[in-house]
Amino acid sequence: MNSINFMHKKYYPSKVICVGRNYVEHIHELGNEVPSQMVLFNKPNSAITDTLFFIREDCRFEGEICFLIEKEEILGIGFGLDLTKAQLQNHLKSKGLPWERAKAFDKSAVFSKFVPLKGDIKTVEMKLYINDKLVQYATYDLMMYKPHEVISEVKSFMSLEDGDIIMSGTPKGVGTYQLHDVFKAELFMDGELLLQERFEVV
Repeated sequence: MNSINFMHKKYYPSKVICVGRNYVEHIHELGNEVPSQMVLFNKPNSAITDTLFFIREDCRFEGEICFLIEKEEILGIGFGLDLTKAQLQNHLKSKGLPWERAKAFDKSAVFSKFVPLKGDIKTVEMKLYINDKLVQYATYDLMMYKPHEVISEVKSFMSLEDGDIIMSGTPKGVGTYQLHDVFKAELFMDGELLLQERFEVV
């Protein structure tokens, strides 16, 4: 089982629950419709890694604020990359087929370490830089569905196990990436730096 790190302890998520289309500007960026209800999909444990691999030319990065779950509540916060085989996803969507082949492949869920929440979750901010250029910015206010709404919706039809991760959705600014690109992710709460993580594409 693949693991993530929180406070010098390993957690083994049974699944990663992803919120699709949770930021209006990103929905417009990809030419999608604003959903009438929450869009959810899963990535398996086999997708989890702490290393950012080059997958193929059309593979798209999607940086996200992520939450570690324990006892059906938020235990910690981290940064994650939802990697997507973009051309394949577009084909699957056009046929009305599930997205797993484009979203749930091995090494498609790249995570930082997780840290405790220190402050008001409503003040959370995420910044993602690639080669020192700011490419994505997310805040609590920009989310259509807030973290506790997501937890409530997931619990309405599926069990949340200790160690599961919720990826809260993608803000605008996604794109493809290349070998040796350097990603730097930062999370803030109450205006103070909570987490910084660096990934170099291998």
